[in-house]
Amino acid sequence: MLLLTACAWLTVGCGGPAAEAEPPKSADSASAPKNTESAPDKGSAEAEPAAGSTAAVPGSCFKASGPCLPDPKFVKKLCQNRFPSVALHLFGNGSKFTKGYLTRKTEAWNASGGASAGGYVEFDEEVLLLFERKADTGGMQVSGASGGGYDALRWDGSCVTLSGEEVTQTRPPAPKTAKIEWRFLDDNVQEALRQNSKVNAAYLERRKECKGAVSGDVSAKCVKADNALSEAIIAYVRGDAKIPTPSTLP
Repeated sequence: MLLLTACAWLTVGCGGPAAEAEPPKSADSASAPKNTESAPDKGSAEAEPAAGSTAAVPGSCFKASGPCLPDPKFVKKLCQNRFPSVALHLFGNGSKFTKGYLTRKTEAWNASGGASAGGYVEFDEEVLLLFERKADTGGMQVSGASGGGYDALRWDGSCVTLSGEEVTQTRPPAPKTAKIEWRFLDDNVQEALRQNSKVNAAYLERRKECKGAVSGDVSAKCVKADNALSEAIIAYVRGDAKIPTPSTLP
């Protein structure tokens, strides 16, 4: 009896890994093949959650008045790295958080000291406001002094610090966005996005044209398909898509 019990225990505890559960099928994705593109080490673009982490993505305003901003404790962790899947979750799901739009092209920098995408934030680019920075007047009362600006989240998951005059809450006719890199998205978020027929079609087209390439010498058709996939994701998320909680959190 003891031998049988030990064998049974070993079968459960020491056997091979359980088969991965298939994602739920919808009418849009019943024939969608699983993503087979090789992705680079996500540690280079995203921080891994701490063991036993219970962090969650905020879904409501931290304060009842003023712009609707997330919990500043969450923002502080978010802006220490780049979290593209978290960005899609915050922009989607019927987000209540206040959006901002660039009034000019400006250099992308992160005053929080965390990772930055570098380069520039474009005129009319859409961002999500995260944290309000007060104007530093050295304790003096300055007539007509404007606010200090905001820390904001771009669609690619990077944080950017903007002065008060660089951002407005007035939506332009055609807001721009930072490009979304498919390979940096968490697997569970990729699977959810591919439930949408337009995103899945754009994904399959990109895979056909790029043949697994993610950078370097790629064809013009690959570049076009890559941009089309980013645009399809943004259109879907703007339509209040339900993006699951990413597996990688701040």
